[in-house]
Amino acid sequence: MLLQREALEKLQAEGLRGLKGCGTQLRFRQRNSPELLELEILPGGLLHPDCLPPNRKPPCPRCGRRGLTRPDDMLLDASTLPTQSDLFRLEDFSTVIVCTERFVEACRRLGLDGVSFQPLPMK
Repeated sequence: MLLQREALEKLQAEGLRGLKGCGTQLRFRQRNSPELLELEILPGGLLHPDCLPPNRKPPCPRCGRRGLTRPDDMLLDASTLPTQSDLFRLEDFSTVIVCTERFVEACRRLGLDGVSFQPLPMK
């Protein structure tokens, strides 16, 4: 996820936790191109077992991959969610990026766009 330095600084000023921007090596043809940073989004949290197939195979002992398809109706496992970060990836489905309500509210308050949010239930 890329964002401009100014947007990251505004989010950090809102008190959001765990946001770290890393430089990119992007090149633009424009002279006044924006400085884009890539957010470091660490894994934390799992889907609740109730939304996963009951007959799942154990993870691969070598790489840890579970070989599951992401369920349409995701349910977060509340006991596994990180408390030190307002933005993270799921450990078992790393393509799923999850944020807190604080993150959503800050983005809306600051007028930041380019991202859509969908609520996820948790148990």
